[in-house]
Amino acid sequence: MRTLIQALKTKELRKKILFVLFIIIIYRIGSFIPTPGVDYKVVQKCMTTLSGNQENFIGLVNLFSGGAMLQLSIFALGVMPYITASIVIQLLRVVIPRFEALHKEGQSGETKLTQYTRYLTIGLAVLQSTTILVTARSGALFNYQCSQVIPDGSVWNLMVMVLIMTGGTGLIMWMAELITDKGIGQGMSVLIFMSICSGFLPQLWEIGYGTNGTDGDWGKFAIVVSVLVVILIFVDFVELCQRRIPVQYTRRMIGRKMYGGSSTYLPLKINMSGVIPPIFASSILAIPTLVAQFGNSDQSWVKWINANLGNTTSVWYIALYALMIVFFCFFYTSITFNPDETADNMKQYGGFIPGIRAGSATSRYLTYVMNRLNTVGAVYLLFVALIPTVLIMALNLNTKLPFGGTTILIIAGVGLDTLRQAKAQTEQFQYAGFLFENTDHQEGK
Repeated sequence: MRTLIQALKTKELRKKILFVLFIIIIYRIGSFIPTPGVDYKVVQKCMTTLSGNQENFIGLVNLFSGGAMLQLSIFALGVMPYITASIVIQLLRVVIPRFEALHKEGQSGETKLTQYTRYLTIGLAVLQSTTILVTARSGALFNYQCSQVIPDGSVWNLMVMVLIMTGGTGLIMWMAELITDKGIGQGMSVLIFMSICSGFLPQLWEIGYGTNGTDGDWGKFAIVVSVLVVILIFVDFVELCQRRIPVQYTRRMIGRKMYGGSSTYLPLKINMSGVIPPIFASSILAIPTLVAQFGNSDQSWVKWINANLGNTTSVWYIALYALMIVFFCFFYTSITFNPDETADNMKQYGGFIPGIRAGSATSRYLTYVMNRLNTVGAVYLLFVALIPTVLIMALNLNTKLPFGGTTILIIAGVGLDTLRQAKAQTEQFQYAGFLFENTDHQEGK
């Protein structure tokens, strides 16, 4: 709170905060503008028939779009295409040597990779918008509980709708980059944070108040809020934890100047993979459910999928979800953090870990440390991801829980990162120090 008050008192930061709020307002307005060709009244009726917060691919896309996807608005895709494109580009660095070379080039290489990410975002937006419109037209998007969402199913009308949704994704990507350049925080993370919060509080209030003020339970509401606060504090604590490996740099004579001789540390987070494992696990487990929607409901395999993989509280779903989170925790960390590359860079600049030889021995030591951290991080992710399922089963909430493991990790992670950046920028404008120790601070003086 003190950081926010100090930021609002500073003219430059106040302008940045107002600019971010302006972009967020535009983003939220676009989430309610229906795509031309969609029967808005029918869509609203379909929304009332759906219940619960789904922890599958459709639920994630709807979550990241702030509920705009199920409303089939112009911002229906939200930031999901950009997130998917960013993850794909990171994974392709392992497969395509050209991408890895660009990553090592520094700022110029990262600029090129960002350009590739934008192109891939537009391509994925075309693919995802087409899939959403086809499933909405067939009724599969709303679990076949309503139809005639798109009255005109002609190819030309669908092409126009795909073009509009793709353009909306491009506009979101541009607004997110504006927030990153001219505002505070990482643009995409801020938009995701606001999308989640837009539907978070109403769903949380519904637990206590109910739909009409009579079918709520304030006791369950108090339990859910208490558990949520405790989990958020726990997540914030773990996300700030680091394993600091000491690094010593030897002195080197370059020309007539002496460099090095300093001591520093290599910070390694407990949860290096972030929110990626729960997203990947939920998305993969949603694929069989989506396939089953196109089959005959009387067939045995469709019934088994709907009963076991379509239900987030079933034993099969919980077991597979946990195994995939553990797998992707180790897999994604191995892609984003390369011990061999880190050891080579340390050796190149004359750095070494005290007690560990430079080169391959350092690489083996970093691998050993990362495996131990990943084990703790996987257990931590399992705890956070499965807490909502435990609450649903214990309190019999009928899957109407306003938050999931992915939601908690995003809220805590984005909130911490934005506050860090706001604090860092606030300190740049705080001139009061040892030079002005006994004087009042005045902006610009």
